[in-house]
Amino acid sequence: MLAQAMIEEVALPIHAVFSRHILLPVFNHGLHSELAREGEDGVQMIRHEQAQPAIPRELLVIVFYRCQHGIADAGAAQLVFTPGHTFDGDEKPTALSDPLRNCVRQLFADGQIHGRSITKSAQSINTKGRATVMCTPRVTKLAFFADVTFNQTAMATQQTFVPAAVPLSAAREPKRTEFASRPKSSPWILDRWRDLLLFVGTPVLLIPLFAAAQVRWSAQDIFLFVSAFGAMGHHLPGMIRAYSDQALFDRFKTRFIVAPIVLLAVSVWASLYNIQAIQLLALVWGIWHGMMQTYGFCRIYDAKASVKAAARARADLALCFAWFLAAVLLSPMRLRTLLDVYYESGGLVISAAAVAAIRAAVVIGLGLVTIVFLWRQWSDWQGRGGASPVKMALLTTSIAFWWYCNNGVQNILVGVALFEVFHDVQYLSIVWIYNRARVERDKSIRGFMRFVFRRSGSLIGVYVGLVLAYGSIAFLQSSAAVEWIRHGLIGVVTASALLHFYYDGFIWKVRETQTRAMLGIDGAGVSAAPPLRGRTLPPWAGHGLRWAALAIPFALLCAAQLVGRAVPPLERFAKVAEVVPQDAQAQLNYGKALHEAGRVEEAIPRYESAITRKPALAEAEFFLGLAESDLQEWERAVVHYERSLSLDPKNAKAECNLASVLVREHRFDEARRRYEHSLQLDPTLSLAHKELADLLCNAGEYDAAIGHYNEALRLRPNFVEAKDNLAFAHSLADH
Repeated sequence: MLAQAMIEEVALPIHAVFSRHILLPVFNHGLHSELAREGEDGVQMIRHEQAQPAIPRELLVIVFYRCQHGIADAGAAQLVFTPGHTFDGDEKPTALSDPLRNCVRQLFADGQIHGRSITKSAQSINTKGRATVMCTPRVTKLAFFADVTFNQTAMATQQTFVPAAVPLSAAREPKRTEFASRPKSSPWILDRWRDLLLFVGTPVLLIPLFAAAQVRWSAQDIFLFVSAFGAMGHHLPGMIRAYSDQALFDRFKTRFIVAPIVLLAVSVWASLYNIQAIQLLALVWGIWHGMMQTYGFCRIYDAKASVKAAARARADLALCFAWFLAAVLLSPMRLRTLLDVYYESGGLVISAAAVAAIRAAVVIGLGLVTIVFLWRQWSDWQGRGGASPVKMALLTTSIAFWWYCNNGVQNILVGVALFEVFHDVQYLSIVWIYNRARVERDKSIRGFMRFVFRRSGSLIGVYVGLVLAYGSIAFLQSSAAVEWIRHGLIGVVTASALLHFYYDGFIWKVRETQTRAMLGIDGAGVSAAPPLRGRTLPPWAGHGLRWAALAIPFALLCAAQLVGRAVPPLERFAKVAEVVPQDAQAQLNYGKALHEAGRVEEAIPRYESAITRKPALAEAEFFLGLAESDLQEWERAVVHYERSLSLDPKNAKAECNLASVLVREHRFDEARRRYEHSLQLDPTLSLAHKELADLLCNAGEYDAAIGHYNEALRLRPNFVEAKDNLAFAHSLADH
């Protein structure tokens, strides 16, 4: 008997599957076998639609109602004390081939649970025989007696059971209420405008920003800046989490200790011996990493909007992979870069016919994947379970921007820098959001991570400053004068990139419970790790096999390069020019290889072909002028050097070479101005110092000539011609 009870009704919309005596929660709208859980005497599942706790931790009375053909009949009332016994909802899953064959019954498919809490606790109530279930955090706690009964024969005739918690005095009074609505979660990570700015619509801002930057800086300068402060700098936040989050570090301690040592050693060794395979690995892994970040954001937005998101995960991944791969293989500039690095790494020659077949297969696959994806989205939309509109917008902007960066820009360096900034803005923002939530909710996190990510607006500046400071390491490698220090810095930069790709592959998985909680994702919309039936390999072995898939090809390429089996430069550039004949840079590179081999007349058509395909290619005009100079076609050489300078006025070498041709034509005053201008552009150009000194010596200005000879020898101590001419200038000056 309960004295002075205060009754409060709480409605719980819930779907459940009942087996024997236990109910368990499953975050999915369907009865998927991979989400079944083991019980002592059966298998059971719950399909739960409630997002917030609704049953108080007090006494409950639960009554099961049975309804057939509109006639209600009440079952036995049960008195329950919710904090009594709970069952861990995170029990290890077990695979089932057919859940219904394992005595699984849908207990109440369209019914309701009404909870009435009794404010006075009753610690003395005997809890023997009670079975309860506790859902994972943020999901309702439900308790009931194990001896509740139901009619299995009636179940076979599609009867509906409606459990309700009511006062003991009203245990036999059937009651139906309206179905409680499920709280609707936000489809955004932050909010509409900030998500559009940081994650979805960023490319709209970047394109005009980069167009303005190119007016002031060259593509090379922009690329170097972004590569340092962006590409290198954005590695830091992930490193902070990996080594400051104690729970994460303890979970993956071996990886976090062994991986940096191995990758740093390999990267430094590769720099010392000029092993190009490490660059190929970083290039390919970087493309994969960028694609997976886009896919990860798709999973976040879809999981926030739909409980059917998990079923669409593979379609999303296939679409991202197909479009990212196609953009690379169908881009002459990007394909040329990949083939150049591949051949330098010691890769086998790939025929033009084979490359054409691969590209055709990629186009066909792209079409099929896109059709299947669109059909899947249409089917889900028809079933009122469509994908998140934000996800669709993200896919559209990300894929379109990736294609623009690979196929729509004039200089591939600008394209790489553009997408890198987009990638960095997304990454730095989502890591800031995640780590802020992690620090606020987990008081065990201490030290540097808590300092950086605690709640304070001013720390955003500290965060950005740390990123830029870490990225500045990439700038130091080019200015390092000591050889071993330079190689060490190159190794650090390369290892940082590889570690970033590796760590991000497992520390930010959306299906992880902690990741979902920090990003505010309901578990119903996230694909869980599928069960492995008959798995014979331990987790570490599977992880090792994935590393072997990278290490074995890398080792073979290293061996090929070290033993001298890399494709010779002339043959390499010829193959690349054959595969991508429409790429101006490929034609230019082939022409330069012919020129260097002494085949100047064969090089000229390649230079001209490059200019035809890209008239603004200043480098092609420069080398064409050089080729004409070698053939002593002085007038033609002057024309091409002047065109090169009109396209690239800061090219000091073009100024110097043009001055040399003008000397040949006895245009000494103009030649002197050109030499002096070239040294203003690049004071370290030793050839310009020597040539200007020769001109001054012929003009009788011996002291000025001696100064330039000395500067040329300071910059290039083994410059024999400068040394001989300096001695001659001294002899003339003495007289």
